[in-house]
Amino acid sequence: MRIHDLFNRMSHAVSKATGQPTTFVVAVLLVVVWAISGPLFGFSETWQLVINTGTTIITFLMVFVLQSSQNRDGLAVQLKLDELILATKAENSFVGAERLTDDEIRQLRELCNTQRIEAEQQLEAEGPRRPPARAHEKGPVSRPSSHSRRQKLKAP
Repeated sequence: MRIHDLFNRMSHAVSKATGQPTTFVVAVLLVVVWAISGPLFGFSETWQLVINTGTTIITFLMVFVLQSSQNRDGLAVQLKLDELILATKAENSFVGAERLTDDEIRQLRELCNTQRIEAEQQLEAEGPRRPPARAHEKGPVSRPSSHSRRQKLKAP
């Protein structure tokens, strides 16, 4: 088994375990035991160093474990969203949007906001309507093709 696979399995297990209420209770109990033991050790520097060192090490390691778990979860969500976009008549230009630059994302967001405002104005102009009973019964909202969207995105 490769180190990468081993780390992924371990980080998933640790992430799942540390997210449980029982783990939180155990951590609180450890801190309470440490605090109660203070008078036994005269609140010495060694007594303080135990909690400081322990929490620092755990925090340092958890950064990598949680980041790995978050990266994996984020990638899975992106893949699922890409599949939904490709399986529907949605704009294919959104597939892989997580790889755009910050400026391209900002431009895309502005374009989406403009289209949302235009769609709201169009609905207002059409007058009051009875809202649909289910989300899938909503009528299509007019929007530019993916080609015109890409052209607007690349425009200065």
